[in-house]
Amino acid sequence: MAETRLVRVKSERMGKAGILRVLTYAGVILAFLIGSGFATGQEILQYFTSYGYWGIFGTGLVVLLLMSYVAVEFFTVGQAKKFERPSLIFHYYCGKHLGTFFDFFSILFVFLSFAVMISGAGAVFQEHYGLSKYVGGIGLAIAVGITVWFGLKNLVDVIGKIGPVIVLIAVSLGILGILRNPGGIAEGHSLLGGLELTQASSNWFMSGLSYVGFCMLWLAAFLTALGKTARSRREAAAGGLLGATAFSIACIIVGLGLLANIVRVNGTEIPMLVLARDLSPVLAAGISVMILGGIYTTAIPLLWTVSSRFFADKTLRFRYLTLALAAIGTLVGLVLPFSQMVNIVYVVNGYVGVVLLILMLIKTGTRIIRRQRL
Repeated sequence: MAETRLVRVKSERMGKAGILRVLTYAGVILAFLIGSGFATGQEILQYFTSYGYWGIFGTGLVVLLLMSYVAVEFFTVGQAKKFERPSLIFHYYCGKHLGTFFDFFSILFVFLSFAVMISGAGAVFQEHYGLSKYVGGIGLAIAVGITVWFGLKNLVDVIGKIGPVIVLIAVSLGILGILRNPGGIAEGHSLLGGLELTQASSNWFMSGLSYVGFCMLWLAAFLTALGKTARSRREAAAGGLLGATAFSIACIIVGLGLLANIVRVNGTEIPMLVLARDLSPVLAAGISVMILGGIYTTAIPLLWTVSSRFFADKTLRFRYLTLALAAIGTLVGLVLPFSQMVNIVYVVNGYVGVVLLILMLIKTGTRIIRRQRL
C-alpha cells in the first residue's frame, strides 16, 4: 500500500510538473511572437485589420491552422532529433543545399527582425514619451544584450513568464476598444475602401501566408533548440499547440479592436497607444510599458538565435558576438521609421518563409506515408 501511494504521489508530481512545462513552453512562444509588431498593433493593422472582416477572420483562421502546425512540428522534431545545432532543422526539411540557403537567410532575417525591435522601442519613446528614438533603441539593445549574455535557460525563465501577461493585457485592450465603440467594427469595415492603409499583401489570404512565413523563420531554430528540453513528444506538441492557438486568437481580438477604431489608428506608428490614450492617459502610460516589455521578450530570443548560430551558448565568443550584434542592430534599426521597417522586413521575408512551409508539408507528408507502410 505504501509503495502504491508513493508511486501515485510521484505520478501526480510529474503530471503537475509536465503541465507547468507545457504552460511555460506556450508562454515562450507567445513572448517570442508578440514583439514590437504585435505589441504596438502595427503588425496586426497591416496583416489583419486592413482587410476588414476577411482579414481578421480569414487571415486569423489561416494563421491559427498553419501556426499550430509549424509550432508543433519544430517543437516535436527538436525533441526527437536533438540536433547538435538548431539550424540543422532547415537541412532536415529542405536537404543539404536548400537547407544551407534557409539557414543563412533565416539568420539574416532574424537579425533584421532584431533591428525592427530596436526601431519599435525607438518609436514608443518618440511617440509616447516625447524623447529621442535613440534613447529607446539603445536602451533596449543594452537590456537585451545583457540578458542574452547569460544563455538560453535564463531566456526561457524570463520570457516564458512575461509573455502570457503581455498578451493578456493586449487582448484586454482590444476588447475595451470593441466595447467602447461596438458599432465601430461594421463602420470601420465600410470605411476601409476610402482609407490609405498600408497592407502586407494584395489580399487577405496571401497576407496570412506571409504572416506565418515570417513567424516560421523566427521560430525555426529557437523552437528546435527548446524542443530538446521537452521530456516527451506529447509535452512538446502540447506546448506548441497551446502557444500557437493562444497567439492566433489574440491576433483576431486585437484586430477587431483596431477595426472598431480604424479612423483613429490609421497612419499612426503605435496604434495600441492610441486606443489606450482614448481610454485613459494613465492606462496609456501602463500600455507603453507593456509594449516595451513585448518588444524586449521578442528581441531576446532573436538576438540569441543569431549568436548561437555561430558560437555555443554562454561561451566567451558567443557573448562578445552578442554585444557586437546588439550594437550593429541598433544602428540599422534607427535608420527607417518603424512602420516602414515592419512592412519591408516582415513582408519580403514572409514569402520566403512560405517556400519553407511548402517543403515542411511535403516532408511531413512523406514521413506519415513512410510510417503507415511500416
